[in-house]
Amino acid sequence: MNTILSTSAPLSGNITFIVLGIAGGLLLGALIGIFIGIAVRKRVAEKKLGLAEERAKQIEDDAKVKAAMDSKQMIVDAQKEINRIRSDSEREIKERRSEVSRSEKRLAQKEENLDKKTEQLEKKNEQLDRRLREADTIREQAEQTLAEQQKALEKIAGLSVEEAREMLLESLEESAKFDFAQRLAELEEQYKEEADEKARNIISLAIQRCAADHVSEATVSTVAIPNDDMKGRIIGREGRNIQKLETLTGVELIIDDTPETITVSGFDPVRREIARLALEKLIADGRIHPARIEEMVEKARREVEAGIKQAGERATFEVGVHGLNPELVKLLGRLRYRTSYGQNVLKHSVEVAFLAGIMAEELRVDAATARRAGLLHDIGKAFPHDVEGTHVEIGVNTAKKYKESREVIHAIEAHHNDVEPRTVIAVLIQAADAISAARPGARREDLENYIKRLEKLESIAMEFNGVEKAFAIQAGRELRVMVKPENVSDEQMSVIARDMAQKIKDECKYPGQIKVNIIRESRAVEYAK
Repeated sequence: MNTILSTSAPLSGNITFIVLGIAGGLLLGALIGIFIGIAVRKRVAEKKLGLAEERAKQIEDDAKVKAAMDSKQMIVDAQKEINRIRSDSEREIKERRSEVSRSEKRLAQKEENLDKKTEQLEKKNEQLDRRLREADTIREQAEQTLAEQQKALEKIAGLSVEEAREMLLESLEESAKFDFAQRLAELEEQYKEEADEKARNIISLAIQRCAADHVSEATVSTVAIPNDDMKGRIIGREGRNIQKLETLTGVELIIDDTPETITVSGFDPVRREIARLALEKLIADGRIHPARIEEMVEKARREVEAGIKQAGERATFEVGVHGLNPELVKLLGRLRYRTSYGQNVLKHSVEVAFLAGIMAEELRVDAATARRAGLLHDIGKAFPHDVEGTHVEIGVNTAKKYKESREVIHAIEAHHNDVEPRTVIAVLIQAADAISAARPGARREDLENYIKRLEKLESIAMEFNGVEKAFAIQAGRELRVMVKPENVSDEQMSVIARDMAQKIKDECKYPGQIKVNIIRESRAVEYAK
């Protein structure tokens, strides 16, 4: 046991030594390896560095060679460019020198020409001065000769220069007046033709669009009775029935020998209509006595008033006029029972409103105001005859009372030329009134008055100097006048026509308008034998 323990102690010491030796050897080998690696890398690095230096030197040499070659090429190129620029400059200098040479030649030529022209101008100036001197001499001689001739003429004619000048001016003035009158007549005729044509188209269009009945109405109211015995019953005992009826209605009943007819006479058409209706109701009822008469007259009055209102409303609705005062509507309705020359005034007013509205639309003016003025233009005729003033004055006052516009009032005031029309609507109302009144069949006129009116027109025309013949034609709507050509010139014709028309306006009463047509005819007759 002890032997084993003694042997193991030296063995462990050797092992330690061996381990330390091995560790030292390894460490030494590692250090040697490191030193060798460093030495090898250093040699490799030095070798690479040498190669790099050789490469860099090679690149530097190549660069120097290339730079030398490039610099030589650039020098060659620069020399070529310098040569090209030099040749271009020399060529341009030569061209400019040649141009300057040509310009100098042209300038020299111009100077030579200017010198020649200057010499010519100087010669012409000398000639002009000489001619001016000659002209002054001739003018002085002419003035002296003219003065001598004027003196001689004054001695011969016995007139001074001022007097001769005045005579010449008067002659020129007369000639200018004649030319002006001739030109004025031509222009007036031209514009008149154009205006007449346009007005004719507008009026014909209005008439075509407004077709209405124009049969004249009778102004006498008659009542048919079943037999003549009814006349006695209407008269009544001691005339009590007829007196009662006449007192209540304000009309006169004419009961004569006319079979089966009683005539109602009265100035007021409304009263006449009330009497006619009451009489028809009494005849139909058969009970005729004062109390029944009062009842029937009152009933007829209410019916007539209702009919008047309905007629006025119907007229305003038909024409398209709105906003009228109710009293004006009633007055319009009363026109239903009023006639003028046999023409129903309400129908006439409605037609005037239609015509004026159509013409206003064609002329681009206020058609509503034109229709309103046309409907109200004869409103003054709705009042009884005992109201003072003409129907125009009454109509104007009525329109003012019910706050109508100024244009409507002026149109009413001017529709018979009581005042000069100042608006287009007033002129349209005049034209529409004349168209409606002058149409064939629209109005009725007594034969004796008709003949007197035509004779009056012809006599007025014959009063003018130079008139040879005068004829009233177209029912008195045209006055055709023949004048003597040796006494009346073309320029004087318009003056005569204007004066004649004015005299007809002042002295005659007529419906519508009258056209004055002056005719001047010259003839030359010769016979071949």
